[in-house]
Amino acid sequence: MRILGIDPGLRITGFGVIDQNAHQLAYINSGCVKTLEGTLPERLKLIMNNLREIILEYRPDQVAVEQVFVNVNPKSTLLLGQARGAAICAAVLHNLDVSEYTALQIKQAVVGNGHAHKDQVQAMVIQLLSLSGSPGKDAADALACAICHAHGGVGLGKISLGLRMKRGRLV
Repeated sequence: MRILGIDPGLRITGFGVIDQNAHQLAYINSGCVKTLEGTLPERLKLIMNNLREIILEYRPDQVAVEQVFVNVNPKSTLLLGQARGAAICAAVLHNLDVSEYTALQIKQAVVGNGHAHKDQVQAMVIQLLSLSGSPGKDAADALACAICHAHGGVGLGKISLGLRMKRGRLV
């Protein structure tokens, strides 16, 4: 199964494509869609069109999107939600199933700790996908979202590396 993970953002939307074969994960590609200038509708169109091109090129079977975290600033939250909507529209226009995961679920599935820092998530993404280099933070977050989906949205210890969770720790 091929999974496209998306970390939505109005300025930078990360994407990551992985293949899952049983419990084996393989890195395919990752990167970012940058929309630093333009009106809001132009930026949303750029996000949607770029993700549609990625979908056409990599032909994912499923899509995983990070859910919006409610910020202190309601305007920022609304803008992020619109970017997320553009990403979801790109997927559903290709009749793809979309699953949504909170940041807590993603961190739990990848690191084993729902309160892990971004650098810990990035390090585990590198390890789980046997990457020779480090993807950018937004691409790593998107790959983490795809990994979370591959793991069924459950913690790392339940599926990978022969580890399991005991009292909130990997053993």
